[in-house]
Amino acid sequence: MCQISAILIRDGGQEKIMDSVTELEVTPEGIRLFTLFDEPKLLPGTRITKIDFMGGTLTLAAEAEAGEGK
Repeated sequence: MCQISAILIRDGGQEKIMDSVTELEVTPEGIRLFTLFDEPKLLPGTRITKIDFMGGTLTLAAEAEAGEGK
């Protein structure tokens, strides 16, 4: 089983927001992350910027951060 850590880029920094992510759902309200034992976590106003399957990390960015440099 492949489990991943979720990192959020916000305000110029990075924050680990969840370990052992088993499922990700993109909804109109935002990105919802699931683990095996905890309640799902909804992250409104975020987008996926990178998934590193070998490194086991999912990088998300707040909308303001994700739009910079484009």
